Amino acid sequence: FSVLEFGAIVVCPRKLVELESFCTLIRPRDIMVVGMRSSRQGGITRDAVSRAPTFEEVADKIFAILNGRIWAGHNIQRFDCVRIKEAFAEIGRDAPVPVGMIDSLGVLTEKFGRRAGNMKMETLASYFGLGQQKHRSLDDVRMNLEVVKHCATVLFL
Repeated sequence: FSVLEFGAIVVCPRKLVELESFCTLIRPRDIMVVGMRSSRQGGITRDAVSRAPTFEEVADKIFAILNGRIWAGHNIQRFDCVRIKEAFAEIGRDAPVPVGMIDSLGVLTEKFGRRAGNMKMETLASYFGLGQQKHRSLDDVRMNLEVVKHCATVLFL
């Protein structure tokens, strides 16, 4: 795997609203790992990442937005966290360290059950009428926050 895009938002823990965001495409060391065309509409193409900064060029910003914060996302423990650690190791730097983690896949599977289907972000978003998942990092992060808010509302009603 190569990190081709990074997106994150900083959320106010009291109001669950976005305070800050950062998103960038990332040019992999081997540009050939990226297809000429994406298999998804609006997906990442070789042409798009060819003009993007390398991971090393954005590592400071990524570190700053992640280090010492609570990380939240859908299936982040098994996927995103691993990719972030690998990307930092590849450039010889220590990876950012979270002070806590909320993996909505595990939390929602345990607390919300399978009432929304297979528990993929796309299925959950559809269940709550939040539109289609775009499979782009910043859009997906924002959608994840809305899914969690909707699930929490249902659980507390």
